[in-house]
Amino acid sequence: MQLKSTRHCTYQSGHHFVWIPFKRRKIFTKEAIIEATKRYVTEAIENKNNDMGLIAIEVDRTLMDHVHVFVSFPPRMLASQAVTIMKGYSSRRLRMEFPHLKNLHEKSQLWAHSYYWGTTGNVSAQTVKRYIEECQG
Repeated sequence: MQLKSTRHCTYQSGHHFVWIPFKRRKIFTKEAIIEATKRYVTEAIENKNNDMGLIAIEVDRTLMDHVHVFVSFPPRMLASQAVTIMKGYSSRRLRMEFPHLKNLHEKSQLWAHSYYWGTTGNVSAQTVKRYIEECQG
């Protein structure tokens, strides 16, 4: 992780997020959906308006129902804002690209409301990154 700066702050933060599809649906059965998920989460993170930085991203190919993302974001941003950006953008785009994902249930959402959030220090950042990259099974 790199040191980053805002106008009044220098920071180095790592945030590990994990979320699942609504009702734990096994949506990652096709490589196209896995790659699109990574692409859309990455697009959401790299949006110039939020100053987030992607460190690692992976979809759990064993359970087929987890998204792991390791990001950095400035102290002014809340974890709930960061995960809302990633989940909201990727949900909209995935349901547009794969219409069958709209019909998984009666609600118009792809991801469950809940998520895991953990922070890392500089020492354990490499460990979390390696874990995310190797979580494919």
